[in-house]
Amino acid sequence: MTICEQSLSKPSDRPVYLKLAAVTMVWGGTFVAGRYLAGGLSPLLAASLRFLLASVALLLFIRMARTPLVRPSPRQWLQLLLLGFFGIFFYNLCFFYGLHYISASRASLIVALNPAVIGLASWLLFKERLNRAKVVGIAICMTGASMVIVSRDPQLLAGGAGAWLGDLLIFGCVLGWGVYSLFSKELNHSLGPVQTVTWSILLGTGMLWVTCIARGEVSVAAIAQLGAQQWLSLLYLGVLGSALAYIGYYDGIRKIGATRSGVFIALNPLTAVILGALLLDEPLTLAMCLGGGLILAGIFLCNKPLARAWKKGI
Repeated sequence: MTICEQSLSKPSDRPVYLKLAAVTMVWGGTFVAGRYLAGGLSPLLAASLRFLLASVALLLFIRMARTPLVRPSPRQWLQLLLLGFFGIFFYNLCFFYGLHYISASRASLIVALNPAVIGLASWLLFKERLNRAKVVGIAICMTGASMVIVSRDPQLLAGGAGAWLGDLLIFGCVLGWGVYSLFSKELNHSLGPVQTVTWSILLGTGMLWVTCIARGEVSVAAIAQLGAQQWLSLLYLGVLGSALAYIGYYDGIRKIGATRSGVFIALNPLTAVILGALLLDEPLTLAMCLGGGLILAGIFLCNKPLARAWKKGI
């Protein structure tokens, strides 16, 4: 075992894995929260409100922690603008407009490519080690996620008119999230996850609101008509699904790397299916359960150093 693997198999790494699992489960819940919000607001306005709430939550968190918001250097400003553009602004535009052409299930199937794209890009760009166990683990995760999603909507592979454009836009989400995951490394170490997430979300939120205003999609009447359930959904999306979850994800990247953190994204469709069954009375099939088992097995295999530590009882 290399020195790197020994350091990654320390017992102190276990909370990181639990945190990443919790983060991706929260993200899985955003699909359910989005269902409650659908129809009341335009997609762009909903995204703008979501990240406005995330920005407020992050600023309150920093104030309560009595940690001043640092002033980035010119180089850091450029890096933060890159993260805000691709991870918040570009991702949400691709996601919401992509859903005009394809179903949410078909989009989820494409988003399930995230672990593979992050792993491959980490290896090509940053020479992050990508051994056989990680490759097999990522492949198993993608297979399991595909089983869960296809079982939920067997007709999703039959694309309609304009499906190619929707697929292309949703693949833009994958690329945007890959940039947000991979190019945060330097900022995560210099500014820390909280500062990096706060600044990137503040900048991305500004871009979303400027676009929303320019397109004339800001509607005070629509916002005023939101009910309690829809506001709770927005709070979940903004505070839990954006502010806190993004900090947890970036903290995971800082500690164990983008590839091993990114593979946890495969839990998103599994969590969405389980919550859909519990809260929305959606069916839970055997294929979904088998797919969920493959996702868990793939995550365990991709993080093999931790598995070795557990086997040794460390």
